[in-house]
Amino acid sequence: MQDRIERLKTFLKESPNDSFLKHALALEYIKIGNDSDAKQMFESNLTADEAYVATYYHLGKLLERTGAQQEAISIYEKGMQVAKAAGDMHSYNELQAAYEDLVY
Repeated sequence: MQDRIERLKTFLKESPNDSFLKHALALEYIKIGNDSDAKQMFESNLTADEAYVATYYHLGKLLERTGAQQEAISIYEKGMQVAKAAGDMHSYNELQAAYEDLVY
């Protein structure tokens, strides 16, 4: 696990604005229970590229798991807007389901 994290960090040094690499690194952090670094990486990803739809779902789930329900709701709502604007109905539906599970 740590080997993958180190490889992703190396790739990010070469391509610091690569949204896919940031997202992948955040997911690896989640696997080892490092929610703090995962959250930071997800947020960095959305700051640099708010159109990277996949990050909204995973950040929302992380926020839910750590007790930040209001933040999760906001992330899901923003993610649904971005997914809809991009015509990504699959992601929109996933975000909507997560939102509804949390709110209702």
